[in-house]
Amino acid sequence: MEGLQKAVGGYIETVYLDDYVVLVCNEEGKLIGLPGNRSLGNDIIAGTFFVVGSNDDGDFVSLTEDKIRQYSDRFQKTETFTQEQVEDASVIFSLDFSK
Repeated sequence: MEGLQKAVGGYIETVYLDDYVVLVCNEEGKLIGLPGNRSLGNDIIAGTFFVVGSNDDGDFVSLTEDKIRQYSDRFQKTETFTQEQVEDASVIFSLDFSK
């Protein structure tokens, strides 16, 4: 776990991209003002991330050669975001269970 946290500069967050494919990023990236890195749907990944495979138990494993090519192609192009765009992509949910 320490190595994973070191790679992304903090606590890790996992985002499932596909069956058995996981993006690992800094859980607090947006909150601590890391720069936007890549868009992911309507979201923006802030800070360093990496992509790994996952098995049925949820353990990280190597990607297949096909998946390496697929995700290398997908994330190859650098994207640039303003800090405002990164902040706008942040969603904080507030749940009220008192009712």
